[in-house]
Amino acid sequence: MTINDITTYLESIAPAHLQESYDNAGLLVGNPATEVTGVLTSLDCTEEIIAEAKARGCNLVVAHHPIVFRGLKRFNGSNYVERTIIKAIKEEVAIYAIHTNLDNVRHQGVNERIAQRLGLENLRLLGPKNDEKTIGSGMVGELPAPLSETAFLHHLKDQMETPVVKHTRLLARPVRTVALCGGAGGFLLQQAKMAGAQVFVTADYKYHEFFDADGEIIICDIGHYESEQFTTQLLAELLTKKFRTFAVLCTEQITNPVRYFV
Repeated sequence: MTINDITTYLESIAPAHLQESYDNAGLLVGNPATEVTGVLTSLDCTEEIIAEAKARGCNLVVAHHPIVFRGLKRFNGSNYVERTIIKAIKEEVAIYAIHTNLDNVRHQGVNERIAQRLGLENLRLLGPKNDEKTIGSGMVGELPAPLSETAFLHHLKDQMETPVVKHTRLLARPVRTVALCGGAGGFLLQQAKMAGAQVFVTADYKYHEFFDADGEIIICDIGHYESEQFTTQLLAELLTKKFRTFAVLCTEQITNPVRYFV
């Protein structure tokens, strides 16, 4: 089984052309014809992830976030991106990123996994981009039964395994419809309001952007890593179902660069 077999399968689920224009998903390091000895899935790709892959017998890292977003003009190890690429080449570990193309699919994508964690039903895309509503950003769904705002915040914190939830003021009404977007989803706020959601769950909100809730919705910022961390298991599950001839492992590293003092 080659790297090309793996990437072709993944792109049958999340086609490369669905990635956003700023993105850099795809095979970043490695030869597509290389035989796969094992796959390590992760949210990010760092030097530690490459070392872990090598130690666990994996010669392919499948990550959500691309380690390279912009062109590299030098490879002298002056920053973590260059060091990661150098280490990957030295250790003969390929790197494949499946980023906004996995964000933009209705089924088996990042946002569906978040919705499943929260137990939402009647799922549909928050920002559909095609008539069939199979491609687009974010997701919206309903809880099986309404929760109080405080109960929902506890539920969100527990299910998404986040130490803190930053949110706008509570509005004293039950939560039934929940909109969400893994990572930086602030661009979908108006769609969340139009969908009738009482809560919008996402990440990377800036101070002044919280004012845009405007008493119409509760914005919940759970952190970028926290919102997408279960993508690691999602990727491993997708690959395990399809391929049986090599090990598919989830990283044991926590790559979140953010720390919380609580």
